[in-house]
Amino acid sequence: MTLGTLFWLFVAGFAVWYWWRAKAIKDFVLQAARRYCKSMDVMLLDDAVFLRGLWFKRDDQGRIRVWRRFLFDFTSTGEERYTGRIIMLGQRIQHMELEPHRFS
Repeated sequence: MTLGTLFWLFVAGFAVWYWWRAKAIKDFVLQAARRYCKSMDVMLLDDAVFLRGLWFKRDDQGRIRVWRRFLFDFTSTGEERYTGRIIMLGQRIQHMELEPHRFS
């Protein structure tokens, strides 16, 4: 096995690991969005969350963590579509919010 082959195996392994980890995080955020929408008496639309921001930031202990912003759509009346946001820092949800919306 050459060094070049080892390098490409490492790159492929890292890509698979990153995809698997990103999917697990997205599933975790989707479950949190479902619970949050239910607690706020609104309906999650499309049963999906979308990654809209990825960055590195420091946590409260000063360690560098991955910062992620997810968006999701919801409705309160069944007619209009609104946007909700979930902010994650590392493995923890830091903030969840719903856009101002009409109540049914």
